[in-house]
Amino acid sequence: MPDSTSSHPPSNRPDATEAPQKRLPAASSTGSSELADLEMRLRRSLRQYPDFPSPGILFEDILPIFADALLHTSLIRALELRVDHEFGTSSRPDVIVGLEARGFLFGPSLALKLGAGFVPVRKQGKLPGPTETAAFEKEYGKDYFQMQKDGIKPGQRVLIVDDIIATGGSAAAAGSLVRKLGGSLIGHLFILELDFLKGREKLDAPVHTLLSSQKEGLSKK
Repeated sequence: MPDSTSSHPPSNRPDATEAPQKRLPAASSTGSSELADLEMRLRRSLRQYPDFPSPGILFEDILPIFADALLHTSLIRALELRVDHEFGTSSRPDVIVGLEARGFLFGPSLALKLGAGFVPVRKQGKLPGPTETAAFEKEYGKDYFQMQKDGIKPGQRVLIVDDIIATGGSAAAAGSLVRKLGGSLIGHLFILELDFLKGREKLDAPVHTLLSSQKEGLSKK
């Protein structure tokens, strides 16, 4: 798209209404640049702990982000930009579903920023009133997630958020709950991904990750 200050096009140039649009709108390009800058800043803020919580895992600690007001603001802005990039500003989710427990750290703030509601997914027995339940496998056996039955209305567009996707079991259980309540699951959004655990293969909705993924675990000696 020509700059607005450029001279008039020559007379043999095709009409602007007929020319294909090959560049992103300026606002989109600006948003992409801002998102890249935010992602770099957030990535630098993470702390890494090898062999935690078990051997072979490089633990990415996101808590420094929440200890700094500017980084916290940057995280919410980056997530907002990612949502708008993936779904469009006119198709934002109606509900953000956050997984216990770290999805609670940023899920409500993101929901507020997007003009959406927030619904928590909690471990069994933590929510009052009528609930819906879904099981998922953990390394030591089964665990259970629950949502309040009136948390999501039929047809609402729902985005599930959490800090990290590892094996994908808990996120899959949350997706099952959303569908049991009649919600339309538009995707999952994570800050980080342990790509080598292939957790996204368990999910039947689009998966989006804010920061670059870990492609492999720590080398075993």
